[in-house]
Amino acid sequence: MVLAQNDSLHVPVSPDLDENIRIIKDRLGIGTSFDLGVRELQLGEKRMAVFYLNGLTDNGMFVLILNEMMNQAGEALGRDPFQALMAKYATHVQVETRRTLDEAIDLILTGLFVIIVDGHGEALILDGRMYPNRSPEEPDTERVVRGARDGFTESIIINTALTRRRLRDERLRLEITHIGERSKTDVALVYLRDVADPGLVQLIRDRLEKIEVDGLPMAEKSLQEFLIGQTWNPYPLVRYTERPDVAVQHLLEGHVLLYVDTSPSIMIMPTTFFHHVQHAEEYRQTPVTGAYLRWVRFIGIVASIFLLPLWFLYAVEPGMLPDWLSFIGPKNTGKVPLIIQILTAEIGLDLMRMAAVHTPTPLATAMGIIAAVLVGDVAIKVGLIGPEVILYIAFAAIGLFATPSYELSLANRLARLLLILAVFFFKAEGFIVGTTVILIVLVLTRSLNTPYMWPLMPYNGPALLHVLFRMSVPYTKRRPSIVHPQNTIKN
Repeated sequence: MVLAQNDSLHVPVSPDLDENIRIIKDRLGIGTSFDLGVRELQLGEKRMAVFYLNGLTDNGMFVLILNEMMNQAGEALGRDPFQALMAKYATHVQVETRRTLDEAIDLILTGLFVIIVDGHGEALILDGRMYPNRSPEEPDTERVVRGARDGFTESIIINTALTRRRLRDERLRLEITHIGERSKTDVALVYLRDVADPGLVQLIRDRLEKIEVDGLPMAEKSLQEFLIGQTWNPYPLVRYTERPDVAVQHLLEGHVLLYVDTSPSIMIMPTTFFHHVQHAEEYRQTPVTGAYLRWVRFIGIVASIFLLPLWFLYAVEPGMLPDWLSFIGPKNTGKVPLIIQILTAEIGLDLMRMAAVHTPTPLATAMGIIAAVLVGDVAIKVGLIGPEVILYIAFAAIGLFATPSYELSLANRLARLLLILAVFFFKAEGFIVGTTVILIVLVLTRSLNTPYMWPLMPYNGPALLHVLFRMSVPYTKRRPSIVHPQNTIKN
């Protein structure tokens, strides 16, 4: 959590305006940092100072307030200047007071106006924030054919507003906190008071309070590592979404969400493996069509893990193939060992993916053509990679791209590489043992005390049915028991 500096712990606002100005200027570097400033004014018989941060404040709004105050400059503020300012002049939606300079300095750095009046031991806070931000757009990784086109942005205020727009419930709670001694990043804990498990909410709240770090430059990913812990397990233990409709759906089920300022990705907790294989597109179609899309996606995910290792196993052990599958396997292995071909193709695929991400949009098409010609044509002609290797690598890549969760697709890629190496060293026994190890790891994995493979293990028949088939909304009256909701019936 945010820790005050040791040499300035709980410094009160002094009645001496000059002393306050000196301390704030020294701690914020006003005069050295060009974007921080102070404006000293005379209002009637009272001196006052306004502190601000350019770039994060709406200067036009504050100019209107100053004009109103200066138009009444001939009037005295009376014995209680704060009451006069708050009641008559500071006509803004959010006006608060603070008694310590530490709080005032933190609020200046978040883009609020801080007004200190000579002779008064409090600071007046005006919310005039206007953060640089883009408009809500559909997330690239969660596109749908039919449905809402808005998505979360880097502003926590806009993200919470998008949530409120879809969930106008008085029991919705958004608890704000600040994490990072230097960054003071805004983090919102979001849940439905009468639905979410109080124990889960308190667990996450306690872990947030124990975080001690300079800052969260990587936003939600850094926060996840504090909450979940760092392990060697590549599988994602929280789910991310940039769609407000997906976030609200999980709130209604009893999940707890974390919004981090500067990030459009919302953390959903707790999650299981099967949360990562569902997509919003399935719920934008009829139940039958949605179930079909879900099964096609399941097949693609399974193929992305097991298809290439199985083909490699049959290629090196052709005697295991039945007669009707005798066509499987390379007809001409060439001079390059098959394992080298597969690993070269895997690394080449990752290189092309990273190149596509980092290539400017006008050059992306040209890069794709070059990659297709070099890898798909020239590499085969020179004998570096066999055509069947390219074919099965392409099938595996399509399965990875069809995986809704980007984090899950990366984990599945590592699982596939593990199985390929196991087959290379130990043949069929390696494939069996490698698959067993992956399944055991998944079964033993827990996310915030939640079994990762639920509802398969521990088994829950009705919940598993909802995972395998996209059920009609009128038939989904119960919330998932895995999140221990207070109210199990949706109403």
